[in-house]
Amino acid sequence: MRALVIGYGSIGERHARLLVETRCSVAVVSRRSIDFAPHYSELSQALSDWQPEYVVVADRTSEHHQAIESLVKHGFQGRVLVEKPLFDRLSALPRHSFSLAAVAYNLRCHPLLTKLKSLLDDSAQLVTANIYVGSYLPDWRPNTDYRQSYSAKRDQGGGVLRDLSHELDYALWMFGPWRRLTALGGHLSSLEIDSDDAYSLLMKTERCPLVSIHLNYLDRTPRREILVHTHEHTVRVDLIRGIFDLDGAEETITVERDATYRAEHQAMLAGDSEGLCSLAEAMETLITIEAAEQAAITHSWMAR
Repeated sequence: MRALVIGYGSIGERHARLLVETRCSVAVVSRRSIDFAPHYSELSQALSDWQPEYVVVADRTSEHHQAIESLVKHGFQGRVLVEKPLFDRLSALPRHSFSLAAVAYNLRCHPLLTKLKSLLDDSAQLVTANIYVGSYLPDWRPNTDYRQSYSAKRDQGGGVLRDLSHELDYALWMFGPWRRLTALGGHLSSLEIDSDDAYSLLMKTERCPLVSIHLNYLDRTPRREILVHTHEHTVRVDLIRGIFDLDGAEETITVERDATYRAEHQAMLAGDSEGLCSLAEAMETLITIEAAEQAAITHSWMAR
């Protein structure tokens, strides 16, 4: 299959490398001079010359909407995977004729999360859920000035609510749509950025009466953890250490770093959308992000 990756930052480079490993023929669109061939500077030329069957949108979040509009304008009807989040701001989704479209919330493919979801889907009565993710932004991209990254820049779609929106996506995926929500957060630390670096959300969802989610750019020791109480069990998941703890009985599941990305691409290439995040679900995550921002500004509860 001919694949085209739009954007060649760290995530675009990862997608291109993994697609080459799957024996796809891969081209890249990037305005920068890069060490990859075939390489196009304009999407229109790439679509005309390369004629891809599978497109991965991996440029800046603020440019995702324009990229999708361009694909629609050029009549692209193949498969499309958009890096998360779908857009930097809630926007109308262009009408399209893509054969398959999904958003790259690849943690849905993580064995620890699929195991947790399977357990919770088995008629579990949820009581509380606590989700925590944090890592130190200056350590994210070695040999790169964090202040120049898109993560540091609000106008490029940076900030923890968007950068770490995996947690928002899988919370809605597991616990159902939120009914009430409030939040606190913003740019609170001394990091030299203008995007939000810490946020905490409190929600009541369709399945769980109390969900708390904390996201930050501040943890010098990375953390990614989930704690769920049901009427029958306490479940703790540590995605960094690879631990699934059910009522004190620990199981270690080792997951290679690229495994979830590979699983995501394999599903797209196979035309299997069941485990992937749909465009509609990704729009719900954007609605959640903007509701959290509004709640933080107005010091109020948002309701649906």
